[in-house]
Amino acid sequence: MIATFHSLEIRNYRLYAMGGVVSNVGTWMGRVAQDWLVLTVLTPHSASALGIVTGLQFLPFVLIAPWAGVVADRVPNRRLLSLTQAALLVTALLLAILTATGVVRLWHVYLIAFLQGVATAFDNPARQTFVSEMVGPELLANAVALNSASFNLGRLLGPATAGVVIEAIGIAPALFANAVSFVFVLAALAAMRAAELTPAPKSRHRGQLREGFRYLRGRRDLLVVFFLVFVLGTFGMNFQITTALMATRVYGKGAGEYGLLGSIMAIGSLGGALLAARSARPRLRLLFVALGAFTAATALLALAPTYLSFAILLVPTGLAALVVITTANALVQLSAAPEMRGRVMALYMATFMGGTPLGAPLIGWIGDTLGARWTIGAGALAVGLSLAAVCLWRLRTGSSPSACAPEAVPERPPDPAP
Repeated sequence: MIATFHSLEIRNYRLYAMGGVVSNVGTWMGRVAQDWLVLTVLTPHSASALGIVTGLQFLPFVLIAPWAGVVADRVPNRRLLSLTQAALLVTALLLAILTATGVVRLWHVYLIAFLQGVATAFDNPARQTFVSEMVGPELLANAVALNSASFNLGRLLGPATAGVVIEAIGIAPALFANAVSFVFVLAALAAMRAAELTPAPKSRHRGQLREGFRYLRGRRDLLVVFFLVFVLGTFGMNFQITTALMATRVYGKGAGEYGLLGSIMAIGSLGGALLAARSARPRLRLLFVALGAFTAATALLALAPTYLSFAILLVPTGLAALVVITTANALVQLSAAPEMRGRVMALYMATFMGGTPLGAPLIGWIGDTLGARWTIGAGALAVGLSLAAVCLWRLRTGSSPSACAPEAVPERPPDPAP
C-alpha cells in the first residue's frame, strides 16, 4: 500500500493534475451542453442522433489510433500534448460560437465531434505515456488512479454545473466554459521543468506499426484485458446516451436533473479511483471482481423504478466502472515494454473506445426500438457474458489456479517478439 496522493509530491505531475481538474470540469460541461443541444434544440429527443454524435467522437480511434501510437513513440509527448490540447480548444470554441450565434446545425455537431475525435486519438496515447515520464514506474499505478480521480472530480462538478448554467443562461455559455478550460492544461504543460521528466527512448525506424501489432499478438495476458475492455467500452460504458434517455424518456426530467445524474455517478467513480490509488500494483483478480460488480449494478440500474433509485444505483455503478478502467489501464502500462508503451496504449485506447462507433449508434437504436431501459440492460448482458467466457476459458486452459483469481501481471515483461 502507498499513500493515496503520493504522486502529487512531484512538481510536474502536480501542475499537470491541477490543469487537468479544471479541464475535466470543462469537458463534462461541454459534453452535457452538447448532448442537450442535440436532444432539445436540433432534434426531437432523437436517441439515434445522439448515438451518431457519440460514435463520431470515437470513430477516429478505430481509423488512426495505431498510427497515433507510432507518433507517440516518436515525438516528445509534451510537445504532442500541447498541439492536441490546442486543437481541442479551437474545436470547442467553434461549437460555442456557432451555438451562441444561433446558426448551429446538426451536421456542424457531427463534424466537430469527428474533428475532436481525431485530436483525442493523438492525445490519448501521448497523455497515457506522459504520466510515466512525470512520475516513473514506481508511482505509475498511483498516478493513473489519480488521473481517473481528477477525471471523475470533473464528472462530479461538471454535469451539475452545466445543468445550472443551461437552465439559467443557456447552452452556449457552458460550451464556452469548456473551450476556456483547455487553456489551463496548456499553461501547466508550459510551466513544467523539462529536466525533471524521464521520457522513454524514442524510435524512428521503419515498421513500427507492424512491430506493435506483433508484440501485442504475443502477449496473451494483455489480449485478455483488451477483450474485456472492448466489450465494456462498446456496450457497457454508453452512459452519455443511457442517462440522457432515462432522465428524459423514463422519468420526464429536465436539464438540471440530467446533469445531476452525471455528478451522482461521479461520486462512485471518484471513490473507485481513490480506492485504486492506494494499491501499489494492480491485479487481474481485481479487474474480474470489479467487472462482476459492474454487471450486477447495471442490471439493477436498468430496472430502477424511480428517478431516486436510479440515481442511488449510479454510485456503485460508477465505483465499479472506475475500478475496472483504472486497473486495466495500469495493468497494460506496467506490463508493456517502455519502448512499446505508446503503441500498446494507442491500441488499448482504440480497443476500449474504438467500439463506440458501433456500440453508441446500436445503443441509440435499441433505445428508439426497445425502450430506454434496454440501453442499459443490453450492456449489462454483454459485459456479464464476456466475463463468464473469459473465466471459463481460463479455467479450461489452466491459466491460473482459480478461474477468476489470476496472479498479478508481472511488472517486468518479456522482451518484444521478434
